[in-house]
Amino acid sequence: MEHHFETLAIRTQAASSDFREHAVPLYVTSSFTFENAEQARALFADEMPGYIYTRFSNPNHSELIEKLCLLEGTEDGIATASGMSAMFTSMAALLRAGDHIVASRSVFGSTHQILTQILPRWGITYTYADLDRPESFQAALQPQTKMIFVETPSNPALDLIDLEWLGKLAAQHNIILNVDNCFATPYLQNPAKYGAHLVTHSATKFIDGQGRVIGGAILGKKDLIKEIRFFARHTGPALSPFNAWVLSKSLETLSVRMERHCNNALELAQKLATHAEVLWVKYPFLPTHPQYELAKKQMRLGGGIVTFELQGGIARAQKFIDALRMLSLTSNLGDTRTIVTHPATTTHSKLKEEERAAVGITPGLIRISVGLEHISDIWSDIQQAIQRSAEHNQ
Repeated sequence: MEHHFETLAIRTQAASSDFREHAVPLYVTSSFTFENAEQARALFADEMPGYIYTRFSNPNHSELIEKLCLLEGTEDGIATASGMSAMFTSMAALLRAGDHIVASRSVFGSTHQILTQILPRWGITYTYADLDRPESFQAALQPQTKMIFVETPSNPALDLIDLEWLGKLAAQHNIILNVDNCFATPYLQNPAKYGAHLVTHSATKFIDGQGRVIGGAILGKKDLIKEIRFFARHTGPALSPFNAWVLSKSLETLSVRMERHCNNALELAQKLATHAEVLWVKYPFLPTHPQYELAKKQMRLGGGIVTFELQGGIARAQKFIDALRMLSLTSNLGDTRTIVTHPATTTHSKLKEEERAAVGITPGLIRISVGLEHISDIWSDIQQAIQRSAEHNQ
């Protein structure tokens, strides 16, 4: 019997113990005992399933990954200590000296540092391509290209690429397609359905959804995950059992939270679009988004992130942020609480000015991770901050 997304997220659980608990317990243990010497040998030889050491696996990890694989439609996966450890491990485990990676130019700031500063130390080269120009991905391919890595929607520019087209391109050239699905979550978009070999997540964001824990996940083809698991087992980017337990419970409410995030975000984008002080606003399900039709094709809803710019550039953006009374000022996103971020001076500040410009991060761009508060209260705070910053701008 096939179940819907919401049911899978709630009813996929690790086996109960002899205590018959309804909620899965937290397995806070560094290691697991063996019944005898032969079982220990067989476990270490990978001749039987079971648990050895929490750095390798843990029942809380297993439940989380089983859920995520069902929700994303992937064969296997591993949990990692953070979103960035997932991004790095998904690349470092599979790339070798001399390999080449094609990546979307619009990526998270730390992913940019991995591609431009860390992987080149080991002879792994990269070429950036533009999400809004799919032909640039094809043009960037080289004989030694091993992987294509994209964020869609991207952070923070909210650019998209046609995953169906990209999946066919990767298959045609026998290249691993690795998609960061953090902004969309498994509820809004499933890259594996379009041919992605790997789907990576910062579970810290919408999957947790309440700003409590750090975590990541790599999901995908069984043969690739086997190689990634070997790398992770011996380099140690392990997720704590507690964080895995929290994230697995968080998935039970992902669908209802994302519905509210998206509904609030769309309404906020619509309100901003009609405000006289707003130069532009960008949201995937806003008809003015240049890839609106693509967003409707491959996403269930438009996501919880809205970006916009006020008249007055960076000075106005900073005055707006300082005028907020309720909304949070932090670099995180995907929280129940609405969060405002100025990427040019925080999350993407390590990029050069021309690099930010190339991916649509203007000096005055403001990113809002729209929370679950009542939309009227969110809008009221934004509206008064726009007004107060305008007065200070005169």
